[in-house]
Amino acid sequence: MKIVPGAAGFAAIAAGDSTAAARTPLALAIGNFDGVHLGHAALLAEARARAARDGGPSAVLTFTPHPARLFAPDRAPLLITSLERRLDLLAEAGIDIAIVEPFTRAFAAIDAPAFVHDVLARQLGARDVVVGYDFSFGRDRAGTVAVLRELGAAAGIGVAVIPPVSVDGVPCSSTRIRQLVAAGDTAAAARLLGRPFEIEGAVSRGAGRGRGLGFPTANVVPEAELRPKLGIYAARALILDGPLAGTARSAALSVGTNPQFSGDAVTIEAYLLDFEGDLYGRRVRVEVGARLRDERRFESIDALIAQIREDVSRVRLLLS
Repeated sequence: MKIVPGAAGFAAIAAGDSTAAARTPLALAIGNFDGVHLGHAALLAEARARAARDGGPSAVLTFTPHPARLFAPDRAPLLITSLERRLDLLAEAGIDIAIVEPFTRAFAAIDAPAFVHDVLARQLGARDVVVGYDFSFGRDRAGTVAVLRELGAAAGIGVAVIPPVSVDGVPCSSTRIRQLVAAGDTAAAARLLGRPFEIEGAVSRGAGRGRGLGFPTANVVPEAELRPKLGIYAARALILDGPLAGTARSAALSVGTNPQFSGDAVTIEAYLLDFEGDLYGRRVRVEVGARLRDERRFESIDALIAQIREDVSRVRLLLS
């Protein structure tokens, strides 16, 4: 997938460096695509279908940071995926070009007609645009899907509006996924995502307490922002780089504050079953499965070790 910068990058597309977008009209899906969930998959599928019909590339226009960071930073949502993982998932979905637009006050100030005629039609060369049913755009979010259809018709752009997507009666949205993950219902979140909820990041050196207890853990520094509810989870860990890249193991995952040792900062620690090796500095992806229990303080270290052994046994049973 070709990744193209937005804003000034629009001119770069037209100038000829990333010429696929300039020469061949795009079938363009627009959105934040945080999590790249099954609702987003419907938009991406429509963009691919329209691209295949016209023999051109499929594309997405996505934004960083999330628009709420600009206008209401205190209420901005915790991101499900990092930008890098978002782009990976878009590529895996078969999208040819990703246009990453820095969401600035200048960009937000573009009014709805200018966004359609200047940005979508002239600068990006979109032949088709695909959006969700609740899409809004332009200064003060004055552009609705009805406005987009009207302006698109005048600019020669076809507009597809994708209706809400539900899974087992639950609306599929990034907001709902955040709520489920925060409540510890990672199984329900996975149904909306179409894959397990993930924590991805580099392994850093921790306090070494897990090794002292006989269960050495990988201390993962997350690249995205959303965390599951504190507790112990069954998980699967995939090593992403280094000599052991591609190695996958079942894992017991702790998301918590280490109350046994009077901790306070939240840490993400994964004990990889049947694994020996040095993971410091390596990136891992942890797929979070079922929540096993709350974290708590035990009456003794021996009691803690016994509980960890039980947790590991449950992970083996669940993920066997």
